[in-house]
Amino acid sequence: MISRREVEHVARLARLHFDEEELARLQPELEQIIGYVEQLSELDLSGLETTSHAVAIKNALRPDEPWTGLTHEEAMANGPAVERGSFVVPRIG
Repeated sequence: MISRREVEHVARLARLHFDEEELARLQPELEQIIGYVEQLSELDLSGLETTSHAVAIKNALRPDEPWTGLTHEEAMANGPAVERGSFVVPRIG
């Protein structure tokens, strides 16, 4: 069983502050979570391959093919304000 002191220690490590009522509620909840993890550790996984994801992941990358981008004029046509070939933006600071 997880003690009140352990609950307070975990809260302190997580930099969380709980009042007395919350600490009393968290103690059985953490106990239940730890019990579930212990139940999972009893499973025989010796015949299973180690994975990093629940489903197989395959890189979905497109081929790296060169293409012609926008011309300077086409890019500047999308800006609300252009001055001397550059976008005009509000001054910062």
